[in-house]
Amino acid sequence: MTRRAGSPVVAGVDGSARGLDAVEVACAEAALHHRPLRIVHALTWPAVPVARPPGTTETAPLLMRSQADAFLADAVRLAAKAEPTVTVTSAVLDGAAVLSLVAESRSAYLIVVGDRGLGAFAGLLVGSTAVQLAAHAACPVLVVRGEHRRTGPVVVGVDGSATSVRALDFAVEEAARRETDLVAVHTWRAPAVPGPVGMMPLAYDPPLVGAEEKRVLAESLAGIGGSYPDVTVHREAVPGAPAKVLTDWSHRGQLMVVGNRGRGGLAGLLLGSVSQHLIHHAACPVAVVRAARS
Repeated sequence: MTRRAGSPVVAGVDGSARGLDAVEVACAEAALHHRPLRIVHALTWPAVPVARPPGTTETAPLLMRSQADAFLADAVRLAAKAEPTVTVTSAVLDGAAVLSLVAESRSAYLIVVGDRGLGAFAGLLVGSTAVQLAAHAACPVLVVRGEHRRTGPVVVGVDGSATSVRALDFAVEEAARRETDLVAVHTWRAPAVPGPVGMMPLAYDPPLVGAEEKRVLAESLAGIGGSYPDVTVHREAVPGAPAKVLTDWSHRGQLMVVGNRGRGGLAGLLLGSVSQHLIHHAACPVAVVRAARS
């Protein structure tokens, strides 16, 4: 992920209320990390000519550009009020929202978007756009949804994969900066019960499996205490469906952090049902940390 000095937190806005929520969250992140804030709006030109509304003298492209400028002006004013110490810049980007934001991610520390909106970002999280952004962005993507709390722990999904290690690095830094606890959650699924008899396979020993899964979690967390001695880390190794366990934790946390893919209980996190469930149902903002490019 991009960590060089000066790389900004980028907020995508579209004129919607949720877009302005994203600006507020992005402001808080920029202040926490002592980084500038860049607010952008993606302007996609229509493929066919648009009739000029009756009574107007501007052409449709000029009207669209004026509206984009107004969206940004509102967002910049909100940012200045929310965090007066943060340096704010803004830009109208020509192109589709996903492509524009992926391009921005190459020089950004964090991309922040709302979970729904209008215009260029319409349907950002109800279709494939959010999955594409989280899968291809070069930096973490923070999806603003649920309740924006300033209390509660940072919660991270851990499965022992290289991607979840990157998510854990991001999560513990967020916990340290927010001066809150970190909850590391590791889940696993018990084998399906075969037939009407209701017996587990003979080779399945729940205590032994639980001990092994706890070992995976402990190994993943090794070294965190030395790097972040002030962060209290809680280990949660529990059997169950990862979507349900993590969503339950999102009601208590102020931030949910997951990798974009993994193994075990969190395998296929971004491309499967778990990530989509979190994006749609988490009760707090969700940060998705992408795997390193090979």
